[in-house]
Amino acid sequence: MSVTHRLTAPAPGWTTDTDVVVVGSGVAGLTVALNVRRAGLRAMVVTKAMLDDGSTRWAQGGIAAALGEGDTPEQHLADTLVAGAGLCDGDSVRTLVTEGPDAVRRLIAVGAAFDRGEDGDVLLTREGGHHRNRIAHAGGDATGAEISRALVEAVRRDPDVELIEHALVLDLLTDADGHAAGLTLHVMGEGQRDGVGAVRARAVVLATGGMGQVFSATTNPAVSTGDGVALALRAGAEVTDLEFVQFHPTVLWLGPEAEGQQPLVSEAVRGEGAHLVDADGVRFMLGRHELAELAPRDIVAKAITRRMREHGTDHMYLDGRHFGAEMWQRRFPTILASCRAHGIDPVTEPIPVSPAAHYASGGVRTDTRGRTSVPGLSACGEVACTGVHGANRLASNSLLEGLVFAERIAADLTARHAAGDLPERVVDVEAARAARPVPLPAPEARAEIQRLMSRGTGVLRSAASMAATAEGLALLAEQTRAAVAEEKPADPRVETWEAANLLLVADALVTAAAQREETRGCHWREDFPERDDAHWQRHLITTLTASGGPVSTLEEP
Repeated sequence: MSVTHRLTAPAPGWTTDTDVVVVGSGVAGLTVALNVRRAGLRAMVVTKAMLDDGSTRWAQGGIAAALGEGDTPEQHLADTLVAGAGLCDGDSVRTLVTEGPDAVRRLIAVGAAFDRGEDGDVLLTREGGHHRNRIAHAGGDATGAEISRALVEAVRRDPDVELIEHALVLDLLTDADGHAAGLTLHVMGEGQRDGVGAVRARAVVLATGGMGQVFSATTNPAVSTGDGVALALRAGAEVTDLEFVQFHPTVLWLGPEAEGQQPLVSEAVRGEGAHLVDADGVRFMLGRHELAELAPRDIVAKAITRRMREHGTDHMYLDGRHFGAEMWQRRFPTILASCRAHGIDPVTEPIPVSPAAHYASGGVRTDTRGRTSVPGLSACGEVACTGVHGANRLASNSLLEGLVFAERIAADLTARHAAGDLPERVVDVEAARAARPVPLPAPEARAEIQRLMSRGTGVLRSAASMAATAEGLALLAEQTRAAVAEEKPADPRVETWEAANLLLVADALVTAAAQREETRGCHWREDFPERDDAHWQRHLITTLTASGGPVSTLEEP
């Protein structure tokens, strides 16, 4: 398989090599790097900003694992399958829940300090969709930041893990057999490595995080522009279940004009007993689900959206005033500070909240070893679709999935290396040159893509709304091609490469979402309000056509 599409970019001006190149520095990417290093393989971590600037550090709630007395992997599996609404892969989920507890213990051994009780045991709380207290947390509501700190420190202590920060990955390089042989990237800085370069490697691991920036309002950081999914599509890889974007129910509402990354109000706040109420103080989740405010996220997000429509408002409220100041300060210091920074005091008033794009349950399709459909290319974390999350991710399973499947990728690469199945690769230079260059949209296209996606393919969708989104995206693509034809192309730079990635990911997401004519998990169709297992309890697999457009096909039963 040869790479047939690539971003328009200058030829690499420098080249380096390693054994395993990992793109991304969250829990998944750093875990891969640390584990392959223990096997004696050289590792290089490429990250878009600073080493600790990915999505992991923003995770508030915690990491789910059957660590508590009376809890079992079977119970964790059952809750995960329910949340996934019939589309979870059973083998993947069983792998997650059985290997998860020991993976968390190994994370603690690396240096992650979770909150503990007076008896010294790790404190566990509950979040939406869980029937047991199984969420381990750190710093009250700063779990991701603590995990990121521990892994970053471990990586920095290892002089044989090479780091390239402020680097945007561009495209995959392959050898004559279509096996991943490295990648191209752009380093934003000055020095020995700056501008466009190439990394040659025996194996490539994508751990690039999510694509929340495809929407106007998201909990994702600004770097989450779908770069990994876009690269994989251009490389000929299969992606799956892109339509299942989870909208977190409780994101701090900052006003109707707010855009970009929005502050998250963790599900753990509801886990500790906060109530969702409307402007009249009515708890509208009571009677809608047996778990009320702790129902799976898709159910809570839909309930909030419905209530907003009924009342003609753009937010609801999360009431935790009964916690008192001491509990807010001890258990949720990050959220308390964030709310107060925006003029809201949760100790004395309800928090205005509304749903916002949070997590991509779909992504680059992998097996339980993290292998994609492109030989030599692996993926883990939010960029991957392992089959664990199905149509809707269970709360706090994301950090665990990144951890468990990163360990499995490292084990797979280690075993292949020991068996002599990880040789040095020679980049097929002619194939790289022959790949069709993707024209770059103007930087302003980013805001228009976000507006189109939020308006027509957000938390609530219909054929008409998505057709309007698709039409707007097609117009942007046509304007981009016209600018190239008139010899007025956008300059190749970070802003235009990100816009191109967002445009491709948005197009692929809308293609899949328009095809799935049912409501399932976090995919909510206004015109098809019922779940339809007879026709749609299957995955949609998206690839690119020869012309570069996405096409989705329904998996065979």
